Amino acid sequence: MVDVIEVPLSPLELSERWRSMCIDPTFEDVPGKIELTQWGEILMSPVGKAHGLLAVALSVLLMRKLGGKAMVEVGILTAAGIRAPDVAWCSDAFLSEHPEDAPLSAAPELCIEIASPGNAMPKLREKASAYLAAGATEAWIVVPSARSLEIHRPEGKVDRSAFGIQPAEVFE
Repeated sequence: MVDVIEVPLSPLELSERWRSMCIDPTFEDVPGKIELTQWGEILMSPVGKAHGLLAVALSVLLMRKLGGKAMVEVGILTAAGIRAPDVAWCSDAFLSEHPEDAPLSAAPELCIEIASPGNAMPKLREKASAYLAAGATEAWIVVPSARSLEIHRPEGKVDRSAFGIQPAEVFE
C-alpha cells in the first residue's frame, strides 16, 4: 500500500525516484521528456520533429560559440521537482564540479525551454525561475512560432544574454 503524500518529497526522495525511473524499462522508449513534480508526480511531454531539430541546432550553436558541453533533457533537481530543460549548456568547470549522473544537483549555467504548441507561458516561466533558483545564470524560453526569445536572469527578464548569443542567432 502506498501512503498518500502529505508534503513535497525531499531532494533525496526525488533523486531516488528519478534514478529508479531511469533504469525502469517501462520508460525506456518513451518518445518525449519526463519530469517529476516536487510531489513525485510524473509529467510527460511529447516532442515533435521541429522541436527536436531546434534543440539540436541550439546545442550546436552554444558549443560552437561558448565551448563547454550541451545536454538535452537532462534531469535537474529544483525546488519545483526534477525538471528537464530541452537544452542545457554548461562549462567544463560545471561538469567537473557536478560528477553526478542523474539528476544533476544544480542547474547548469544556461537552461533552455522550447515552447511547443499548447504550452502555457506561465508554466514555462515557472520552470525558468526554478532553474535560476537551482543555480543557472540564465534561463531562456524560445518560442519558435513567434521567433521570440525570453531571457531570464536572477534579477528578472532582460533583453540581452550574458553569453553573447544574439536572439536572431537562435533562429538561423
